[in-house]
Amino acid sequence: MTLTTTRFDWVRQLVHRESAIVLAPGKEYLVEARLLPVARTMGLTDVDQLVDTVRGRPHPDDTRRIVEALTTNETSWFRDGDPFTALTSTVLPSLTAARGPAERLQIWSAACSSGQEAYTIAMLLEDALPNAASRVSITATDISREMVERTRAGRFSQLEVNRGLPAPMLVRHFTRAGSEWEVSPALRRMVSARECNLAAPLPRMGPFDVVYLRNVLIYFDLPTKQAILRRVRELMRPDGWLFLGAAETTLGVDDSWSRVVVGRSSAYRPLKGA
Repeated sequence: MTLTTTRFDWVRQLVHRESAIVLAPGKEYLVEARLLPVARTMGLTDVDQLVDTVRGRPHPDDTRRIVEALTTNETSWFRDGDPFTALTSTVLPSLTAARGPAERLQIWSAACSSGQEAYTIAMLLEDALPNAASRVSITATDISREMVERTRAGRFSQLEVNRGLPAPMLVRHFTRAGSEWEVSPALRRMVSARECNLAAPLPRMGPFDVVYLRNVLIYFDLPTKQAILRRVRELMRPDGWLFLGAAETTLGVDDSWSRVVVGRSSAYRPLKGA
């Protein structure tokens, strides 16, 4: 059964209000597929009943479940690898040269899903920097409470580690934990996870030397993209580096950034005085 127009409009208005994510017409089947497990978890028959129940008796936990179910949690290790190559080849040498020996590097993995990006960064820095656990702080954030909890746990299934994680790194940085793989204590010390809605006022964090905000802006309308980029810039060091997804850019969105080619990747840096 396809959602009625009225019910679908209620869902997309809720999602836009709570997360600024835009669900265009034609996404009814996606909404049904994502929300059916939520309905069944709540003991309801179908998505129609879920929508009617939450509309009639709204509760913050129920609306959060709906919003989280409709956020995209696609991720993998070393996803679109060029931004990670740029980190170790160019960004890290630049930052370590500019910072004092006692300064910690602060990196933000925004919309981190279940943590693969944050731990990818941690593995690279653990291999590249002596005593990296005491020199680097990685903040991993996501709108989904479930994804934040998974990042904190640092445990991944065999299927998950098979998605892009090189075998030597698996052996070096993970240990078996039953049927799962658990990140090493050194990686765990580098990564902290917290909830964060990018479309709302951001929590006090940073200032960050590097921000990975990849494959996120594509889900928002132009005013929301502009607001997010402004808030992110406010949390960055003046000589910081921002990495976006391959299909994303600040050009035509926010003119307070300069684009820099880094190897086969691109990064964005705050313009002075912006």
